[in-house]
Amino acid sequence: MNNQAALSQISILKSGIQTTIQDLGRTGYRHLGIAQAGALDRYSLILANKLVGNPEHCAGIEIMIGPVEIQFHRDTWFALCGANFGAELNGRPIAKAWRHFARAGQTLVLRGAIKEALAYMAVDGGIHNEIILGSRATDMQAGIGGHFGRALKKGDQLNIGTPRHFQRSVGVQQRIWTPEVRAIRGPEYSHFDSDSQRKFWRQAWKVSSQSNRMGYRLIGEANDKRSSNQLTRIEQKELLSHGVIPGVVQVPANGQPIVLLADCQTTGGYPKIACVIEADLWKIAQTPIGQHFCFIEVDHALAIEAQQKWQRELARIHGAANV
Repeated sequence: MNNQAALSQISILKSGIQTTIQDLGRTGYRHLGIAQAGALDRYSLILANKLVGNPEHCAGIEIMIGPVEIQFHRDTWFALCGANFGAELNGRPIAKAWRHFARAGQTLVLRGAIKEALAYMAVDGGIHNEIILGSRATDMQAGIGGHFGRALKKGDQLNIGTPRHFQRSVGVQQRIWTPEVRAIRGPEYSHFDSDSQRKFWRQAWKVSSQSNRMGYRLIGEANDKRSSNQLTRIEQKELLSHGVIPGVVQVPANGQPIVLLADCQTTGGYPKIACVIEADLWKIAQTPIGQHFCFIEVDHALAIEAQQKWQRELARIHGAANV
C-alpha cells in the first residue's frame, strides 16, 4: 500500500465476528430474488452518519461481536451508535452517540457489547467499497457487496471518502431500548386459534441462539408452565409461496415464531401472524441472544404515526449535529 492510498483508508487490525460493511440496503430488486441486506438497526447507522455529516444512506461498519480494532490512516471524524462496546481511542475511553476526532495512526478498540447487541461506526466521507445494485451493503448469503461479499477480517483495508471539517465534537441522545416491540396483525393472523393469538401478545419471547441476520428465531416463555409455549394453527394446510419483507413474523410448523430481518429471503410459505412496525424493528436487532421481549399490538394508523415521529426526530438530530 503506497502512502497516497494510506491517507484514504482505514485498516482492520482485529475483526471480531461477523463485522460487515452495511448501508441501508438494496431496494427495488426483491422481485428478482435479491435480498435487501443493509443495517439490522437502520436507526443507529443513520444517526452515526448524521453525526459525521454524511447522507443517511452512506455505508458504515456494523459490529456484532468484539473485540474489533480499527486503525485510521488519515485524520478522521467518526461516530459510534447503537450498543455500548466499551470503546477506546488510543487507550482513552470514548462515549457512544458522539462525534469524535481521530488523528492519523490512532487505533479504535471495541471490546464487546455491554448492553444491547450491535454497534455502528460511521466515518466522515463514508466507507467507499464498490456499489452493487445501488448499494454498498454486504449480502453474505449471495456473496456480494461489502468487502468481497464477506465479513471483514484482519488485514482488510477499507477506502473512505472525502473528509469533512467540524468545529467541535458533539453528541446526541439515542433511543433507549425497551423490551416492548410494537407490531400489527399479519395476513394469516386468523389462521391461529384464540389461545395462540393471546399467547403471541401476552407471553415473553426469548431470542434463540439459532438467530442470524436472516431472522431471529424466538422461544416462547409461557406464564403458565403447564401450557405449551407454541403457536397452533386452526388448519395445517400449506400456503402458496408469497412475498415477505423484513419485520414479518412467520410461524413454521414447530410453532415458534421467526422475525425476518435484513438478509431474509424474498419469498416464503409460512403463515404470517404479525409484522413488526418499521419504527421498532431496531429493537429486535438490538435484543441480545438469550434476552426477552414482548409484542405489543398496534394498528396501522399508529404504525404510520410512529414512523413519522422517527423522521421528525432524525431531522432534529441532523440540525443539532451539523456544526
